[in-house]
Amino acid sequence: MSGHSKWATIKHKKGKADAARGRLFTKLIKEITIAARMGGGDVEGNPRLRQAVLTGKGMNMPNDNIDRAIKKGTGELEGVSYEEVSYEGYAPGGVAVIIDCLTDNKNRCVSEIRRIFQKGNGNMGSQGAVGWMFEMKGLIEVEADGKTVDDMMEVALDVGADDVTGEEGLFEFVTQPTDLMDAAEKLRAAGFNVTSAKSAKVPKNMTKVTGKDAEQTLRLIDALEDNDDVQNVYANFDIDESELEGLMS
Repeated sequence: MSGHSKWATIKHKKGKADAARGRLFTKLIKEITIAARMGGGDVEGNPRLRQAVLTGKGMNMPNDNIDRAIKKGTGELEGVSYEEVSYEGYAPGGVAVIIDCLTDNKNRCVSEIRRIFQKGNGNMGSQGAVGWMFEMKGLIEVEADGKTVDDMMEVALDVGADDVTGEEGLFEFVTQPTDLMDAAEKLRAAGFNVTSAKSAKVPKNMTKVTGKDAEQTLRLIDALEDNDDVQNVYANFDIDESELEGLMS
């Protein structure tokens, strides 16, 4: 996810991550609720719930919000029933995109995702159209001011991660899915601020985009991420960092 990772880093540096914190909390509450509904409310015994709670705490989500979301999932409190659904398609320049959603209305959700693709000059595909271009990995986002990639590479070896990318205090560790939570806990124990720990679909190969295609791809993915039903967007685009910074300015 090199292009997407660089884009996320630049947005973080520009402060846009803070502006989106409220929306992120809403998405995390959905994830915590459905994780508890599917696997129970025991955080230690439910790996998916554990990932979501760790991410929530990393984003300074209040414990009361986390507890309420878990109780809604287990049925102790009344709540909305969400369904999981995924969509696939192409952004401009042939960039492959997968969108994971949690929604209480599948008809509304698919209609809105299709509209975003059409407005963004992309194409919505059928199930399986691009899924083969991605593989499951564990992704851990860490804030570490004053550290370099070389510094964090040594940390990655210590915690059992396969790779790490990032710069200027924001890093992304890549693990095997089975090693995700162990590595995240080791990073927290070492004093790092783990802001996210999740299983993710990582592209096997990247698609280089430039110029108008790059601009339209960023706008399309931004629009997808802004949708309330969308939990995660995965894309295999790569954009030169100098051009990316210009597009984000």
